Amino acid sequence: MDEFDVLSAGNGVGSEEDPAAAFLAQQESEIAGIENDEGFSILDSGEVPSSMGDDGAINGDLHGESNGPSDAYAAISNADRLQAEPESLRKWREEQSERLEVLDANSVKQESEWKEKAKAELEEWHARQNEQLEKTKTNNRAAEEAMVSDLDENNPGTEWERVARLCDFNPKSSKQAKDVSRMRSVLISLKQSPLVR
Repeated sequence: MDEFDVLSAGNGVGSEEDPAAAFLAQQESEIAGIENDEGFSILDSGEVPSSMGDDGAINGDLHGESNGPSDAYAAISNADRLQAEPESLRKWREEQSERLEVLDANSVKQESEWKEKAKAELEEWHARQNEQLEKTKTNNRAAEEAMVSDLDENNPGTEWERVARLCDFNPKSSKQAKDVSRMRSVLISLKQSPLVR
C-alpha cells in the first residue's frame, strides 16, 4: 500500500473521492457550459467555429462598413440595454409606441378627410362659377340683342329718346365722373327746341 492510501484508510475517508478533484471537475464543467452558451468556445482541434470565422475583420475593423458598430455589437448592446432597462421604462416605451401608432393613424385619416372635403368644396366652387358664367353669358346675349334691335330701329322722332337712354341726366348720380353738366344742358336744350335745317 501506498502511504497516501494508508493515511486515507486510517482516516476512514478511503471510500470517498478526493474533494479537490471533485471541485476541479465541477469548475471545468461550469466553464465548459458558459463557453458553449456564449458560443465562444474553440474546438478541441484548435479551429475557430464557423460562427466565429474570419468575416473580413482586420485589427477590429470591418471592410466595407463605416466606423459604426458591427451588427453583432449592435445586437449585444441592444440586448444589454433591454436587460438593464427597468420594467417601468419598457412599459412606458410600449405605451408610447402604441400612442404614436394611434396618432399616426388618426393623422392619416384626418388628412384623407380634409382632402375629400377640399375636393368637394372645389367641385362646388367650379359648379357655382360655371353657373355664374352661364348667367352672365345669357344676360350679355340678351343685352346685345336688345342693343342690336334698338340700333335697327331708326324711326324718325325717336332720336332724342335714344340719346336720353344713353345719357344720364341725373346730376347727383355720378360724383366721381368728369363734369359733364354743360353737355347735359346742351342736350336738354336741343331736345326742347331742336335745330331746324
